[in-house]
Amino acid sequence: MTHSLLQRIPGDGWLALLGGGEFSFGETLEADRAWLAKAPTGGIGFLPTASGSDEYGGHFADYLRESFDREVATIPVYRKRDARRGKNLQRIAGSSAVYLGGGVADDLMEVLQEVSLAEALRKKMDTEGVVVLIAAAAQTVGEVFRGLIGGNAIAGLGWLPGGVVETNFDPGHDRRLRELMSQNGVRWGLGLPAGSALLLGPEGAVESVGISFLLADSDGDFTVLE
Repeated sequence: MTHSLLQRIPGDGWLALLGGGEFSFGETLEADRAWLAKAPTGGIGFLPTASGSDEYGGHFADYLRESFDREVATIPVYRKRDARRGKNLQRIAGSSAVYLGGGVADDLMEVLQEVSLAEALRKKMDTEGVVVLIAAAAQTVGEVFRGLIGGNAIAGLGWLPGGVVETNFDPGHDRRLRELMSQNGVRWGLGLPAGSALLLGPEGAVESVGISFLLADSDGDFTVLE
């Protein structure tokens, strides 16, 4: 499907936004199946930046190998200096897909301000690769996102022109998403519940896993994407 509001930066690859959920409990199984179907053959790169965890990547690698027979290698980017290392950028370039794990959006965005890292991820989407972000990591792709401390709006990557993302979303508690839509330059909002995913591809292609919620007006009603 396509939708006039749902726009991403151009490229021949895919951007996969996952609402959250525990992969160890099978909560992201269908979402992971969807983005893996878009990924070329080859290994998956895992960025633990948002969590800072040394163990997250290992658990994720076990899950993807056992569930989908796909190999995962952790790309050790935890701080800005890691993002400048040529070897890490080469690992990103050599991965068929790059998965940014959940954690704290503020911490991830601080490292993504290192231009070389953000450009490496954009190049992945420029070609036929896949960039996957889950939970708090997915929030950083919008124009702004809600900061952890004080809830202040922080500038995001801008990969969704005019858009903002709220993950682990409950439409019955939508205040945070509507507040984000009051920020300058924001025209639409996306609410992604845990277990759901939205895949944005070339030429406006959109694929939905589960149910997502699209908001075109901070005071308006949701459009349900299924």
